[in-house]
Amino acid sequence: MRGAVFAVAVFVGLTTALAGTQATPSSATRVFPSDADIHKILAERVDTLAGRQDGIGIVVGVIRPQGRRVIPYGHLSQANPRPLDGDTLFEIGSVSKVFTALLLADMVRKGEVALADPAAKYLPAVIKIPERNGRSITLADLATHTSGLPFMPDELPVFNASATANNSEAPLYRFLARYQLTRDPGTEWDYSNIGYWLLGQALAARAGTDYESLLRTRVVAPLKMKSTAITLSAKLKANLAVGHNAVLQPSPSFSSVSLYGAMPAAGGLVSTVNDLLTFLSVAMGYEPSPLASSMAAMLSTRRPIDGSEQALGWVVTGKGDEQLVMHDGFTWGYASYVAWNPATRVGVVVLSNQLAGVDDIGRHLLRQDAPLEKPTVIQHIEIALDSATLDLYTGQYEAKDEGTFSISRDHDFLTIQLPTGWGLPKLRLRPESRQNFFVAELPVRVTFQTDGEGRVTGLLLYPPRGQHALPANRLSSGKQ
Repeated sequence: MRGAVFAVAVFVGLTTALAGTQATPSSATRVFPSDADIHKILAERVDTLAGRQDGIGIVVGVIRPQGRRVIPYGHLSQANPRPLDGDTLFEIGSVSKVFTALLLADMVRKGEVALADPAAKYLPAVIKIPERNGRSITLADLATHTSGLPFMPDELPVFNASATANNSEAPLYRFLARYQLTRDPGTEWDYSNIGYWLLGQALAARAGTDYESLLRTRVVAPLKMKSTAITLSAKLKANLAVGHNAVLQPSPSFSSVSLYGAMPAAGGLVSTVNDLLTFLSVAMGYEPSPLASSMAAMLSTRRPIDGSEQALGWVVTGKGDEQLVMHDGFTWGYASYVAWNPATRVGVVVLSNQLAGVDDIGRHLLRQDAPLEKPTVIQHIEIALDSATLDLYTGQYEAKDEGTFSISRDHDFLTIQLPTGWGLPKLRLRPESRQNFFVAELPVRVTFQTDGEGRVTGLLLYPPRGQHALPANRLSSGKQ
């Protein structure tokens, strides 16, 4: 498992989505689940994960030839018993990339840019964008994740560090100036938040404005999506479901974590099921819009990705009647899935305010023989360990084909810095026994290994979404 694939699994979930492309019986033989069936699925999922804890919930939206339906389960927050509904706001993570890609397609349709244009064409000359073998990174490369740029830069802040500079793009531009591409642009798919951030910067510069203003005037306003935004008004904040992390504690917002707040084009939007159903309604041809032709054009450009195809923004899986057009996303406390079947003209939106995948629910609604996952609930109880014990684990650990895990002590707790290609900030490790630790922000666990004399020799890292543990051998001790 490559580091970049891990990052996708956490923040996008495409590994699971691409695994769900097997052939299924003809759509004509299926009966779509009733509202009661969907409500039962949501209740079982939420009650399993949260143990009937108020404040955790899921909202599903369905659009079919027969019309729209919204099925919610859960409450706005532990402090607010108001039920979730189609107007409840959620962070949608990387589904934001579909909006950025629509901006690109619409500006191409209007003749403002071309897909083959180098991104550097629209940015100040002082901004250096890497090239390789004379090949520049184009707007199409950025929109199809074939730019050769990594998932995230290699210098990420500590997760809970002050985000006073979180809207500064300077660190990202400094990274671009020194980064050397390892493959020619346009040749290989590799999911990249940096690529979509740069795409948003280029489009905004071409339009002579900032990304948020461009998105609002060119996409959100024409589609009348009144609850989709980056910066929330007081009225919208009142309808925002509180996000929860992997251990069901309230999570920080995407924009409040340093550096991530500078990348709204990659994952910074907040929206509702009703707004996203409106987006799908135009994409699927149920209602007219000036953006309809641009939405259709998003599917005209495609590049291969593990047996599926990467369009502009959307991922296209399956063939014929089983084809799905989809994208999903994760932030620190939310999960999202948006997909539709062009043949049956059925679409689904699934939004949750807890960091646990909902892709399987969406796929199951579109393909009833696609199985629902059986989430495993692992209760973590943090204990206290003395500094001398914590110091035993500090040092560098190398995993084959992955890179180096760095374990450090910060005051009275340990932190883990994952390999740079994983695109994650430094995270706090919380002990639940002398050798077993967990991460609250993400479903990640670490078990330290010792030899017969009690010396620490390595670790096992358990990534999310059920992958096997990654072994890493200890290279050095942090204590001198």
